Amino acid sequence: MNLQVMINISYLVSCVCFIFGLKMLQSPLTAKRGNIISASGMLLAIVATLMHKEVVNYTYIFAAILVGSSIGIFAAKKVKMTGMPEMVALLHGFGGIASLLVGWSIYHARPNIPLFTTIDVFLSIFIGGVTFTGSMIAWAKLSERLPGKPLVFSFQKIFNFSLIAFLIILGIIYCNNPQENYSVLLGIIAGSLVLGVMMVIPIGGADMPVVISLLNSYSGLAACAVGFVLENNLLIVSGALVGANGIILSSIMCRAMNRSLAHILFSGFSAVSEQKKEKEQREVKSLSPKDAYYVLEAAKSVVIVPGYGLAVAQAQHAVRELEELLEANGADVKYAIHPVAGRMPGHMNVLLAEANVPYDHLIEMENINRIMSNVDVCLVIGANDVVNPSARDDATSPIYGMPIIEADRAKNVFIFKRSMASGFAGIENPLFYKDNAFMIFGDAKNSLQALIAEF
Repeated sequence: MNLQVMINISYLVSCVCFIFGLKMLQSPLTAKRGNIISASGMLLAIVATLMHKEVVNYTYIFAAILVGSSIGIFAAKKVKMTGMPEMVALLHGFGGIASLLVGWSIYHARPNIPLFTTIDVFLSIFIGGVTFTGSMIAWAKLSERLPGKPLVFSFQKIFNFSLIAFLIILGIIYCNNPQENYSVLLGIIAGSLVLGVMMVIPIGGADMPVVISLLNSYSGLAACAVGFVLENNLLIVSGALVGANGIILSSIMCRAMNRSLAHILFSGFSAVSEQKKEKEQREVKSLSPKDAYYVLEAAKSVVIVPGYGLAVAQAQHAVRELEELLEANGADVKYAIHPVAGRMPGHMNVLLAEANVPYDHLIEMENINRIMSNVDVCLVIGANDVVNPSARDDATSPIYGMPIIEADRAKNVFIFKRSMASGFAGIENPLFYKDNAFMIFGDAKNSLQALIAEF
């Protein structure tokens, strides 16, 4: 058996590992094992690639592996659960810039390439550039280095469409005669980087989970294009898997928010003009943990709605302890999980799994809404936009039409918040002023621990 056959067999085994790993991510019971299988497939793929006859300098490669692995291990150890969305955005961006650099290097390494490969070089640079800068803007918004609100200007859609058309024209010119159009290639690189910024800045904080999954798809498509450039079957398959996975996840997120994918791609779908209203003089009713205890002690059904604030307060273990006390007291406790709760898909699921919350206690939005009117107490912990009744009742709201967890229909709603500040989307929440709603101000973890002490 010659070396090339061994490499191809290794690639095939790696592909199978990726497919089975993705399949196992469907369930929390098998997700960890699926991650290990996928990582093992990637390790095998790297070893097989290093055996390739075209590898000419192992010193630089191993140095890069050492440096990259050290940075990755350090970042993974240091990142907090609240910083996970930003880290994911950065990783997508790194995948995009890697694809752009590989496509760019092919121009210098192989001056005489066929038309098909030239088209793939253009796609890898175009998609990679958009993914890189788009991911950097997403990272800046998620980490609040940029405002979470949409950043819009006049004729933004026209500018974006014109830029896309211009890049396609440049791509056609480049592909017709790549050797004589290096300046055109540089223009494509610059334009794709600008387009990535322009596509993400008009998207608001409430829609960041969709952006994360969409950028995931972009990074996969860029890798797939690089696979064709390098004639590497594994890159083609793995890139296609990631690209398809990201598109499917984006579609699921869009349905959860009642948005269209076309709006994500071509306009700032959070940039809906909100009519100015005269602010009413309304007051909220606050509650101490001790008073909340008396209501919870008598409750027979409790629903917990977790949000990003729960992750910030690192209150997942306190929530789990309170759940156990409520169940010991005879209450039926469930968790209502909105598909876009937190700042990336699955954020709340991972957070609660860390505290050993049983997976069958996590109820999807549609199912929990059916029983919400019979719930004695709904605890909204660090969530805001996913329980905002404006999405259902106010046609002028930027989130109007987005399905929500209808916490306001519960008999009592206890809202754990540090202050009356609006959520990541920057939208006021009328739930706070409902007759059945009570605010428990302070750090969520401290408030929950005070409740636990009462029990």
